Amino acid sequence: MGKYALKEVKTGWKFNLLATNGQVIGTSEVYTTEAAARNGIASVAKNAPEANLEDQTLDPPGEAKNPKFQVYIDKAGEYRFRLTAKNGEPILASEGYKQKASALNGVESVRKNADGEIAEA
Repeated sequence: MGKYALKEVKTGWKFNLLATNGQVIGTSEVYTTEAAARNGIASVAKNAPEANLEDQTLDPPGEAKNPKFQVYIDKAGEYRFRLTAKNGEPILASEGYKQKASALNGVESVRKNADGEIAEA
């Protein structure tokens, strides 16, 4: 089971979702309070298992209803994904991957590890 590493940063609070091997799967935005970051964690745990997949790398791009994982190519040409909640707000973002398959594996890893416990980082 994965876990959430919750930590305070200069501008607020953020968290990383870690796989069982300790590798970062996704990172949150910065929240103004610890409580808001904890709500973000709860939102990932709730939305990730049921989230649709929207592949924006297709031509034409796929479209899916929220909550959803959006797979896309960034400005550096790397594949990334982000998880958006039912209200359309982004709640988790990935690092860049060289291969689309790696980004899709990351999506599945978020689904699998979304019910992890919170650990103070």
